[in-house]
Amino acid sequence: MAKDTVFNPLSGEGKDFGAPTLRSIMDQLSAEPGEVLGAMANSLSDVATTMELLMQSVSRQSHHISRTHADRVRKHMDELAEVATSWGGSQREALPNYLQDAVRRFVFTLDVLRERGDIFLEHEAAGCPPVLIYDYEVIISGKTLPRPCNYDLLRIIPPADMSVIDVKRPYIIIDPRAGHGGGIGGFKSDSQVGVALLKGHPVYFVSFSHMPEPGQTLADVAAAEAEFVREVQRRHPKSHKPVVTGNCQGGWATLLLAATNPDLTGPIVLNGSPVQPWGGEIGKNPMRYNGGLIGGTYQPMLWSDLGGGVFDGAHLVMNFEQLNPSRNYFSKYYDVFENPEGIRQRFLGFERWWGGFFMLNEAEIRWIVEQLFVGNRLVKHQAQLEPGRTIDIKAVKAPVIVFTSDGDNITPPQQALNWIVDSYSDENEVKVRGQRIVYMIHEQVGHLGIFVSAKIAKKEHTEVASVMKTIEALAPGLYEMMIEEETGEGHEKSFVVSFAERSFDDLRRIDGGREEEGGHAGVARLSELQAEMYDTTLRPIVKAIVNPAIAETMRSMHPLRVQRSAMSSHNPMTSVIQTWMHALPEMPAVSSDNPYKKAEKLWAGIIEQQLDLYRDVRDAMYEASFLALWTNPFAMAFGKPMAVGRTLMSDAELRTVPEVQSALANAETGGFVEAVIRMLVMIADSRGSVRRDRLERSATVLTQDKPFSDLDMDERSRIIHEQTLVVTFDPERAIESLPKLLRTKTDRRKALDVVQYIPGRIDEMAPNTLDLLQRFHAVLDLPPMTQDVLDDPLSDQPAG
Repeated sequence: MAKDTVFNPLSGEGKDFGAPTLRSIMDQLSAEPGEVLGAMANSLSDVATTMELLMQSVSRQSHHISRTHADRVRKHMDELAEVATSWGGSQREALPNYLQDAVRRFVFTLDVLRERGDIFLEHEAAGCPPVLIYDYEVIISGKTLPRPCNYDLLRIIPPADMSVIDVKRPYIIIDPRAGHGGGIGGFKSDSQVGVALLKGHPVYFVSFSHMPEPGQTLADVAAAEAEFVREVQRRHPKSHKPVVTGNCQGGWATLLLAATNPDLTGPIVLNGSPVQPWGGEIGKNPMRYNGGLIGGTYQPMLWSDLGGGVFDGAHLVMNFEQLNPSRNYFSKYYDVFENPEGIRQRFLGFERWWGGFFMLNEAEIRWIVEQLFVGNRLVKHQAQLEPGRTIDIKAVKAPVIVFTSDGDNITPPQQALNWIVDSYSDENEVKVRGQRIVYMIHEQVGHLGIFVSAKIAKKEHTEVASVMKTIEALAPGLYEMMIEEETGEGHEKSFVVSFAERSFDDLRRIDGGREEEGGHAGVARLSELQAEMYDTTLRPIVKAIVNPAIAETMRSMHPLRVQRSAMSSHNPMTSVIQTWMHALPEMPAVSSDNPYKKAEKLWAGIIEQQLDLYRDVRDAMYEASFLALWTNPFAMAFGKPMAVGRTLMSDAELRTVPEVQSALANAETGGFVEAVIRMLVMIADSRGSVRRDRLERSATVLTQDKPFSDLDMDERSRIIHEQTLVVTFDPERAIESLPKLLRTKTDRRKALDVVQYIPGRIDEMAPNTLDLLQRFHAVLDLPPMTQDVLDDPLSDQPAG
């Protein structure tokens, strides 16, 4: 049963009463003979599905609201009792002290908001440069490329106390262009940039300027990013291909880059990236319903026309703010009021990024809405970056690492992971394609924390930075990366990591059901019709009315700009704030035991809770409205043409793929290298999960020891891929043919020692691994394994 649910009388979810549910009755009727009866039953079954989804939504939402807010109300009542108790005794000095302190904090808060307004205007006047805390130099300006765009490649200059090693693998970080500017990935010292610099890696940053170039499209951006990667490779010819990290929108942009240039990048990291935006969990993730309730593609088309052909990113930022009104409209300002001097720099630093609003051309935002968020065409192999250029995610050759979180209400795990299930038949096809897909799911960290690198997420970024070569040593397949242990403190902290091989069923269990996604298909179809209607009726009128002056005025009058500029020093009224600041006497902060300070905090908590209650009720109504409108049988039938995904191959068809047939045909061809890699692949499969220490030993053998060190990375990857296919599609033959790869007793002994060295001590081996090693010995006509192999058999030095 899904969490946070109560009994559903339609599906029987929550409790087994031993009686058939309405849904099961409808399913039985639809199987009965008789065309009319079957049609009626199917229709009733569709209605039952809608009702089931609605009741599931209401059940989860009401349970969440009642449980969460009842607990918070009880907490407020306890706090109220504590405040009432603290009022006893002499409180003659409490009120004057509190009032003086409150006035002082209020004036300081006004000054913080004034400074925020000044920073906003200065930042806009400077063209909204990236908010990186590191120095940088511009390596390539996208404006100078054959297909001009507003993107730039920056080289991060390491601080004086850090040094980078040019031969180490470079990192390229792509920040999201989703209303905000670049730099959040290097906003703190413990962010992605800081973690990579700390490990000695050269770091490059893909940034963008305030306004797009005239006529700029996402195809131009993709071409620029590809050129940026080539330039980084030219600067580091002795390094492995660079790691490309994409945050949020930058994540699916990174996926487009790797899919359209499959031989260009090293591993790609997708942080909180909405690749399959229809996904989510009922009772959560209300943002995905926007297209069905406020309109599809015509909305960005209209706002772009009102902006003179340019879409204002402030609209997107306002959407994000409305997801959490208590935080964005009250709590963050109360935090400043509570401690204006202590929080000032942190607040202003974040607001400098949050208040930088960036523009997109109409062609760019329309592609994002049509092809991705409403149309969901990318995972269906229908998205075209430009005419005649369809994007195939399965063309990506580099390892893909996906970082997502249950606490992310903008890009939930389903949106970050469901593209895998929708793009491949099963985990075997991932192997057939030679791909390595690794994912991590955090329990709590929110959307910004994923790439701002809050403490809760820092260890994930640190580990991704240090295990790239280990991930590349994995056999092709689907894995979950888990951080199991932590040792040390600060910069010396280290982690023990394991990689568990996963199936598509594991990903489906994360989702818990996808019936409601059919409603998004109807939204996508209506969106196309709306766009056509707007394009042929209202658009000519809007374009005739709007001129550049009107467009600029509308941008300047956006509420998010007005609230900042109105409080800046450009407003003569704010000059009185400085006068008040100088007039305030120095005084210590009021004690937290002051009953009026306690009452203030209680008041703030009640306001925040009430705003959260409004949000939760609004989201529940939002979801119920979407389900009622778009998951009923009529809407589902309307959207059926848009619900069709890409055709996936069956297991029998996968076996006919040329790569598989070639691998099987060469199963008895090869020597020492092929045999060792084949046995290592089989051992990894037998365990199901592999600890990082074992993978590091494997990576050392496969990259540093002869004869493996004589292979370049592409040849090594080819052999690993080929042997993985042999093991996957004909495991018995994979074992029985080992003697034909290892013809001499010396080679057999040495190969088995190498293979045994990887898992370590015999008494630490899993039973399946031990049995498999003993079978290798038997097939190769060698005595059973009895002694540990603790030193690298291919190294002159002990392995330690």
